Amino acid sequence: MGVGPLNLELNQGWRKRMIAGLLRGQRQDGGFGVHPYGKWTGAHWRLVSLVELGIPPTDTRARAGIPPTDTRARAAAKTVLDWIAAPSLPHVVAGKERRHASVEGNALAVSCRLGMARNKQVRDLVDILLRSQWPDGGWNCDIDPSARRSSFHESLASIWGLVEYHRATGDRDALEAAHRAGELLLNHRLYRSTTTGETIHPEWERIHWPHYWHYDFFHGLRALALLKRLDDPRAADALGLLRARRRADATWRAGGHRYWRKPGASQQAEVVDWGDAHEIVTPAALAMLQHQ
Repeated sequence: MGVGPLNLELNQGWRKRMIAGLLRGQRQDGGFGVHPYGKWTGAHWRLVSLVELGIPPTDTRARAGIPPTDTRARAAAKTVLDWIAAPSLPHVVAGKERRHASVEGNALAVSCRLGMARNKQVRDLVDILLRSQWPDGGWNCDIDPSARRSSFHESLASIWGLVEYHRATGDRDALEAAHRAGELLLNHRLYRSTTTGETIHPEWERIHWPHYWHYDFFHGLRALALLKRLDDPRAADALGLLRARRRADATWRAGGHRYWRKPGASQQAEVVDWGDAHEIVTPAALAMLQHQ
């Protein structure tokens, strides 16, 4: 899952190589020969990374008969939308709809960033998220009837998607829903228990890239940046942690549990090697500190 960049100043050589790698192997139907949600080679995941790297909504630069990157990205997004927006009945347990809302959130954000916000399938994703939001502001897929609190994992990408939809269309309901989810993060100071004040999970104090759908303080801050709420006093702990994560060489690097494996691995293989991702983590961290 990704939370969109704040005009990140990326190394252009590195960026182009990563984009080329993420688009490698694309087929005529727009997909990549696996299910769109296939971890981590499916179109769903590749598109999140492509958008994070700044694939533009319009790009007329075709080379040697190869379509522009935006055309290829939209073709991939169509395969995701055809899969995810297929009609389905809500799964309601104990009065709350249970959804893997990060799926809709990522797909919604990607589609909006690619200029597809007016697509009916995209609007359907918005309606699903608005319908399934829990009273505390987030979303959850847990089918246990006793589950009463939202999942940060499922809520993170949903914030991203709804903010991007608002940016593209001006829809106020989407923005208000995103702010309610932002309150969920802020009420926990992004990574702390409201009961004990302790860190909810050790990985939430670390930086991950790509994080796909997993939550951590870094991406929680990125969500607040999209909502323009980094100046909220409840974000202070997480911002302090971000400053503390800066290395002696003035960079930030992904150092938490690695959810991906290098290309060629038998399980959860990525299509590119992100390494410690300092090429994108550092610009993202700097952008947040500069936009408080």
